[in-house]
Amino acid sequence: MMDYKNLRPATGSGRKLYIETYGCQMNVGDSEIVVAILQKEGYLYTRRPEEADVILVNTCSVRDNAEQRIWGRLSELGRYKKARPGLRLGVIGCMAERLREELFERRAVDIVVGPDAYRDLPRLLRDAGDQAGRSINVELSREETYAEISPVRLDQGGVSAFIAIMRGCNNMCSYCVVPYTRGGERSRDPQTILREARELFDAGYREVTLLGQNVNSYSFGDVDFARLLADVAGVSPQLRVRFATSHPKDLSDEVLDVIAATPNICRAIHLPAQSGSSEMLERMNRKYSREWYLGRIRAIRERMADCAVSTDLIAGFCGETQDDHRQTLSLMREAGFDFAYMFKYSERPGTRASREMPDDVPEAEKTRRLGEVIALQNTLSLESNRRDVGRRFEVLVEGRSKRSEDQLFGRTSQNKVVVFPRGDLHPGDYVRVEITDCTSATLVGRVVE
Repeated sequence: MMDYKNLRPATGSGRKLYIETYGCQMNVGDSEIVVAILQKEGYLYTRRPEEADVILVNTCSVRDNAEQRIWGRLSELGRYKKARPGLRLGVIGCMAERLREELFERRAVDIVVGPDAYRDLPRLLRDAGDQAGRSINVELSREETYAEISPVRLDQGGVSAFIAIMRGCNNMCSYCVVPYTRGGERSRDPQTILREARELFDAGYREVTLLGQNVNSYSFGDVDFARLLADVAGVSPQLRVRFATSHPKDLSDEVLDVIAATPNICRAIHLPAQSGSSEMLERMNRKYSREWYLGRIRAIRERMADCAVSTDLIAGFCGETQDDHRQTLSLMREAGFDFAYMFKYSERPGTRASREMPDDVPEAEKTRRLGEVIALQNTLSLESNRRDVGRRFEVLVEGRSKRSEDQLFGRTSQNKVVVFPRGDLHPGDYVRVEITDCTSATLVGRVVE
C-alpha cells in the first residue's frame, strides 16, 4: 500500500493534476483515491488550477443547489481551458453518473467518470488527449470498493482522516439519488480497513472516521459493524474512532454497547431523522417510525448520557402538512439534538418521489418551515453547549484557530469544536480543557492539568 505521506507536489516537470471536491465526506475520500491512481501514472498534484494539465471536479447530486454551484464552477474553470488548449477538464462522481450527456452538451468537458470507474481514469485521459476530448465511463459496479488502494492524503500533516468501509446504498429512500449514482451496497474487506487504520496511526494521524452511506449495514463474512468498530478501536487507545452515517432502522444495541464500552470510540452519533412525522417517514421510505427513532435515542441515552446526537432534517417534503412540520419540531425538542444539517426538499430527477409524488409544498412555505427548524436547532445547540460550561473534556488538537494565531482548536469526543489558548501544544496532542464560555456553534475553554 502507498505511503500516506507520499504526496508528490507539482515541483517537477511531469503532468500536473488539480482536483476540487464538493459534497459529502465520501467524496473527500474518493478524491484521495483518484490522486493515488493518477500519481502512480506519473501525475503531480498541484493546488493551483492555473498550472494544471488536468482539472477534475468531484461532484455531488444529493441536492439541486449543489449541482447548480458546480455548473457555475465549471464555467469559471473553462477559462483555464481557453488559455491552455491542451488542458483536460473532467467531471467525476455522482453528477457525472447522473448527467453524463448533459455535461458534454452544456460545458466543454473532456472526461466524465462515475464513482465506480476511477481505475479507468489513466486510459480515459489518454483517450481524451488522442481524440480531443469526450471520454466517458459511468458503469456502476457490484464489486468495486478500491480496497487495496491507499488514498494519498491531501491534508498533509493532518490529524484526522476518513476511511471508506463500504460503498453504495440499498435503502432506496424515495427522495434520494444515491442508489442510482453510487449503486448498491458492498462492504470492504475488514483486513484492508484495519491495515489502513494502522498505517494512518503510524503516520501521525490520531483520529479516523469510518465512512459509508449506511455504516450499520457493513457486513463482510462474519464481521459486522459492531465488530469492525471494536477492531479499529483496538489499533491503539490513542486513536479516536468516529463513524458516519448511521441509519436509524439498523442502529443495533450491539453497536451502542461497543461504543459505551470503548473509551476511544467517540461519544457522537449522527442519526438522520429527516422528519418527525411517521406519515412523512413512510412516504420517504425510511423504514422506521417516529416511535422507533425516539426509541433509538432513548437507547443511546440509557447507555451513554454524555453522547452527542446530530441529525439531518428535510423541510417541505412532498405532501408535508403543517401538522407534519410541527411533529418535526417536537421530535427535535424531544431528542435534544446537539447539531443538525437542515435543508429544504429539492426534487431529484429519477427518484421515486420525482416519479410518483407531486412536489406540492410552495417554495415560500418550504423556506418558512426551514427557518423555524434552523431557529429551533440554534436554540437546542446553544442549550447543549451551555450545559458543557464548567465541565472538562479531553480535546484532540487539530490546528490553529482561524480567528487568532494565539488560539488553537480541537474537538471533544462529542464532536464539538473547542477554542483555547495555544501554549506549547501541537496538532495531534491530547489536552484537558475546561469549558468557560460558548456560542451555539463553539465552546471556549482553558487548558487544565
